[in-house]
Amino acid sequence: MRTVKAAAAAATVALAAGAASIAVGRFASDAALKAPAGGRLPTEPRLTVHATAAGQITLTRDLASRRPGTYGLAGNGSHAVVGPVLDAAAHSADTVVRRLERVTHGTLEPGDKVWLTPNIHLGDPGAALGLDHTDVEVPGELGALPAWFVPAARDTWVIAVHGLGATREQALNVLQFLHGRRLPVLVPAYRGDAGAPRSPDGLNHFGETEWRDLDAAIRYAVGRGAQQIVLHGWSTGATMALRAAAHSALRERVTGLVLDSPVLSWETTLRALAAARRTPGALLPLAVRAAQGRTGLRGDRVQAAVVPEQLKVPVLIFHGPDDTIAPWSLSRALADRNPNQVALRTVPDAPHGAMWNADPAGYEEALRRFLTPLM
Repeated sequence: MRTVKAAAAAATVALAAGAASIAVGRFASDAALKAPAGGRLPTEPRLTVHATAAGQITLTRDLASRRPGTYGLAGNGSHAVVGPVLDAAAHSADTVVRRLERVTHGTLEPGDKVWLTPNIHLGDPGAALGLDHTDVEVPGELGALPAWFVPAARDTWVIAVHGLGATREQALNVLQFLHGRRLPVLVPAYRGDAGAPRSPDGLNHFGETEWRDLDAAIRYAVGRGAQQIVLHGWSTGATMALRAAAHSALRERVTGLVLDSPVLSWETTLRALAAARRTPGALLPLAVRAAQGRTGLRGDRVQAAVVPEQLKVPVLIFHGPDDTIAPWSLSRALADRNPNQVALRTVPDAPHGAMWNADPAGYEEALRRFLTPLM
């Protein structure tokens, strides 16, 4: 009898441990699979506003608050734009003073919790940049996908697709530049975005299924006169661009790829986001297995799209060693494997998806040189 009871107790403990492991894995994987569009990724620290004055803002001293460049500053109900660190301003040991470019929404008060974001614009191309545009719908496999279309004279179009945790507003950073080159630009939403259909399981798939919505955008562009298409993607949007260039039925129309902080290994990115949620290292494999079970993802299939025999168009990658979500080393390896196709512009001190923010002038000059022969 004692043996039976001991066995039953052991089985109960094992079942409880198994259930706990499943719960831990699901929670950890949610950091990536349920990253809200426009929300704060767990790798981005919350900063405290200590003070504001004419043209400047004082924030908690942190590696994030000392980044070079121009960023959005998001909070609960507020949005502002901050420029470089003001080295000449009075800094305490615990604070950093940056230039405050503008407050675009809400107010900033001492004690507010905020975080840096790549998005320096809010709204659509008209409200944010004064550009004429049309709100259009792209027919996708799950339903209509809202998109912005900014017309221009050329028959080479750019399709700009945002990344993990971002919104279509991410593309606004480069939209004025692209319009200045007379390139029509289509900025589509995809499954899971506001106004777009949800994926059947309600989860992000790191571009592995979402790329079909980008394929729908390619069909839409070609149907409306695009002769050539350059895909410009950030983060998982870059993953989508790689997949579309390899597998779209209209891939011969894709003549160039611009990849900003590309996610080239979904497992590595998921581990990074789960670790940022303070998941112990020993439990990170549970997050990967949970993601596999929930999404059907197996291995890093994006790698099949970046071998030399598959990568048939010029590629420009913007990426930096300080990206804690998508390793720069994978972009470096991609460029090394495809030296005739891939140019890598390394951007130091830039977080994930914010290569333009760290060096807007350098980013746009590299983009100009890349796009000029493709126009």
